Amino acid sequence: MSENPVNTYQIKIEGLVQGVGFRPFIYRLAMDMHLKGCVENRNDGVLIKINSDWKTVNDFIHSIETSAPVASRIFSIYSEEIRNEDFSDFTITKSANISDEITEISPDIAVCEECLRDMKTQLHRKDYPFINCTNCGPRFTIIRDLPYDRDKTTMEPFPLCDICSKEYHDIMDRRFHAQPIACLDCGPEYILYQKNEIYHDFHTILDRVAALLENGQIVAVKGMGGYHLACDAENEAAVGRLRECKNRDGKPFAVMFRDIAHLNNFAHVSVEEEILLSSWKRPIVILNEKRQLAFSVSNGFKTIGAMLPYLPLHTLLFEKIQLPAIVLTSGNISDEPIVIDDEEAKKILLPIADALLCYNRKIFNRTDDSVLMVVNNKERLIRRSRGYVPSPVRLNLNVDGILAAGAELVNCFCIGKGRQAFLSQHIGDLKNLETLDFYSESADHFKKLFRIKPELVVADMHPDYLSTRYAFQLGLPTIQVQHHHAHIASCMAECGLDEKVIGIALDGTGYGDDQCIWGAEFMVCDLADYERLVHFDYVAAPGGDKVIHEPWRMAVAYLYQTYGTHLVDLGLPFLSGYDQQKIFMVMNMIEKSINSPLTSSAGRLFDAIAALTNLCPEPSFHAEAPMRLEQVLDHTCTYSYPFSLNSTIVFHEMIRAIVNDISNGVPVPIISAKFHNTIINAIFAAANMIRNSHHLKKVVISGGSFQNRYILGKIENLLSAKGFEVYTHSAVPSNDGGIALGQIAVAAKRRSLSCV
Repeated sequence: MSENPVNTYQIKIEGLVQGVGFRPFIYRLAMDMHLKGCVENRNDGVLIKINSDWKTVNDFIHSIETSAPVASRIFSIYSEEIRNEDFSDFTITKSANISDEITEISPDIAVCEECLRDMKTQLHRKDYPFINCTNCGPRFTIIRDLPYDRDKTTMEPFPLCDICSKEYHDIMDRRFHAQPIACLDCGPEYILYQKNEIYHDFHTILDRVAALLENGQIVAVKGMGGYHLACDAENEAAVGRLRECKNRDGKPFAVMFRDIAHLNNFAHVSVEEEILLSSWKRPIVILNEKRQLAFSVSNGFKTIGAMLPYLPLHTLLFEKIQLPAIVLTSGNISDEPIVIDDEEAKKILLPIADALLCYNRKIFNRTDDSVLMVVNNKERLIRRSRGYVPSPVRLNLNVDGILAAGAELVNCFCIGKGRQAFLSQHIGDLKNLETLDFYSESADHFKKLFRIKPELVVADMHPDYLSTRYAFQLGLPTIQVQHHHAHIASCMAECGLDEKVIGIALDGTGYGDDQCIWGAEFMVCDLADYERLVHFDYVAAPGGDKVIHEPWRMAVAYLYQTYGTHLVDLGLPFLSGYDQQKIFMVMNMIEKSINSPLTSSAGRLFDAIAALTNLCPEPSFHAEAPMRLEQVLDHTCTYSYPFSLNSTIVFHEMIRAIVNDISNGVPVPIISAKFHNTIINAIFAAANMIRNSHHLKKVVISGGSFQNRYILGKIENLLSAKGFEVYTHSAVPSNDGGIALGQIAVAAKRRSLSCV
């Protein structure tokens, strides 16, 4: 018995504490410590009251912090002594919806090992493909509103049977208040459509799907956040047919491997990569290839976008098939959102696939698989969606009531609640009505779910972006933020910075203050404003946006800037693929400034070099050219090319040197390495010049070009070695998928300074 006085204490916990087994964990902990009180799930967090002395309260809080469920994330714990209440035991009270405050909503969680064991031992869940518990299963994809209770999810149409109800209400059971739980008798069911046949028996379904995959067929499969298209990853005919039927460009397909052992046969997997692959988030991780799958999986890239099973169905399917891996790509037609509706799947996917496997529970929130890479032993998100959304980014700014519309490509929007920024799931490129509908629908979902009524909207400066148009159509006060300032602000917000920094943004396209197309910008900036000090030298982009799809035009532009019309006399192999009249037409466009806006884009420079070396003069998908260029570089080469630096970084000397190397038969991998090393040297030189002139040592790096693993890894290490404090992205994409976070941070800062 404690000598300290017993009083009533209230403990409030904020963070990811709903849908992850947090209340049962608190209950069991209280039982172990012989505490009396209650725990309540509220839309603003978890509230605990206990009768205890202050020392035991501190011990209790310490145990919460050190032993919380693996998928939970505690942001804050507040404790205080309150008016005495007399508790006779410890109880879990009904969820309360007390205000517009909200707690975090759990992302979807991969099936846990305990459930996989239960799937083989529990009679009412024998091979049940929807098995889950408080530690795993669907969350964000099925939630319609808060607080997170069954009647506010798409599990509402499935009443619990007596056995599941007993588990659900048994506080000591692992499925206590696990909202998606069900079993063979009361839960959702799979249905297989194959030709003119419909199958309902699950074991028959498994056998048929396994046979289809092993025989080189394609199956459309309803997953956690949308449909996938699956086939044997080693069957070239199957993968090639899938690529053709899906109207897929040359972009690599994602591959699901049976387990980590089989994955190790095909790819090099570091310790950090294995941890991420096996985590409850189960993302796609970009790995270096060890052994090739079917050629059409990666189309010549020496990397594999790999993931491990995360649904019970995946595990059951791999038990039936002998294949080491299956292609598991988004179920859609290229450039359209992933399909989530069953009737739509029958219309769109069944003509592509040999069979369609669906289930009778609705997906409410569409999510693609998340994608990341590891650079310098650090996680780097490329696409933030399943497993990560809707966890917020915590900020040091009040972003309440702000909606950030994001960019045009790989769009995510962002909404603010207090000091939390909620980035949406990956929306995609806003190129068509279908994706725009997904965008506006998701924005409406987020506003309802997080109880936000926007008062201020922030958008990109580009007048033709659909996201910018959406922002202005809301009829609210709207501000615009320069694209590259938003990139830097995004990384600053992620890293908790709010001060003057050196900002380096390299990407493909951003509308500049001077109406030119920016894309390699070196700034001194804070969250409120920026000053552009250095940039890559302007070059004409003949054809405007057409250069993105035809990089050879950019190669001609750089050659024309360096050699004039004599470029046709250089005998460069890539030019032989084009009619001389077409080349002269492009030169004439540049000379007369006909539809040839000026650009400082790093992306367009990478495109130009990929075309100049004849590696990728006409890509089949966005960013293929720089990806190909990175893919072939010789990592043993330490040489580089010359350049000049003043207020601009000029590459005339580099272009001449590359042309000489091509003429002298220097292998493309060496040329690529020297080019990459030149970019790294140029970045460092500009950062160092700004450090000397402005006495700043914190450098913030962002932009899609830093998805280049070689450049990111090298420049991060070089800057650090030379005394800079380097800040880069990890939990938010450096590409335009992170723009909205930067927009909301800039808007919040300006609002706090009464600038808006």
